[in-house]
Amino acid sequence: MKTKIVVVDKNVDEENSYTQAVDILKSGEVVAFPTETVYGLGADATNFEAVSKIFEAKGRPADNPLIVHVDSKETALRYVQEVSSKALDCMDAFWPGALTLILKAEPEIFASNVTADLQTVGIRVPNHPVALTLLQKLQLPLAAPSANTSGKPSPTLAEHVFHDMESKIPLILDGGATEIGIESTVLDMTSEPPVILRPGKVSKEQIEAVIGTVRSSSGNTSNVPKSPGMKYMHYAPTAPLYLIENEKGLIEKAIEYVQGKGKRIAVISETEYPMADFNFPLSMDSLYASLRKCDLTDADLILASVESGTKENDALMNRLEKAADHKWFS
Repeated sequence: MKTKIVVVDKNVDEENSYTQAVDILKSGEVVAFPTETVYGLGADATNFEAVSKIFEAKGRPADNPLIVHVDSKETALRYVQEVSSKALDCMDAFWPGALTLILKAEPEIFASNVTADLQTVGIRVPNHPVALTLLQKLQLPLAAPSANTSGKPSPTLAEHVFHDMESKIPLILDGGATEIGIESTVLDMTSEPPVILRPGKVSKEQIEAVIGTVRSSSGNTSNVPKSPGMKYMHYAPTAPLYLIENEKGLIEKAIEYVQGKGKRIAVISETEYPMADFNFPLSMDSLYASLRKCDLTDADLILASVESGTKENDALMNRLEKAADHKWFS
């Protein structure tokens, strides 16, 4: 299969770009497209065979549910039931935007492989003009996990998608770099109080300002998860990644130690370390791009400097811990 990249730009034939994507999706194939968080790999969420192609392209475990994207709150309400006032308040406050709500699904709408045979579904309205226009023209819910090989860093550029998905999918809509660069916050509204299953750009504090108390999940490693990002190792670069306390002297000693073993080292940090073989920036919007850049080097080991024990950036720490498989350099 040849993978085509189409730049969605008002200076070119934008309408034809969407027509191609809609036709492909309606035929039961998959299309990668940008959202404000990361690029998604979309398929008709009501079509089991189409959704199966997402799992095949990504190499994704079948018990890992997919988030459904729709074009509006009104559309979302057609697909879910028993929606609480708190859930409605979250929709009004954060949609379109980077908040996924876990709600009870209307029966016999979504393909069973979207929900991993659960009675719940994760659903959101993306805040990106390309994603919203595509959804409005398609008039179907799109199951769309990140458009990367399962377990690897999520894509924030169309070229990242092409690297992972070349010859696996027919079309990539290129809408430029994603704005946020990290996946949506996932909030389980079927629990009371609601539970954050995956942290993201929308913070616990922002949610609590709207609906009151919410809890943070301790994770899920054994049962079928309600949300992506709960069960499996994610976001990992090729070279081993280790977390290290953000202390200049400690990091410099670690660099010297690794290089003394004849190894090359990459450092992902807010501070540049000239003695390291490679340096890449660390922030929420640059994390995945930095991890992918590490893969383009011959680094034998990667260090990511973090402030442990702080809650200031739960989403970034969550992704780093999963990418490192919770390993600390010592």
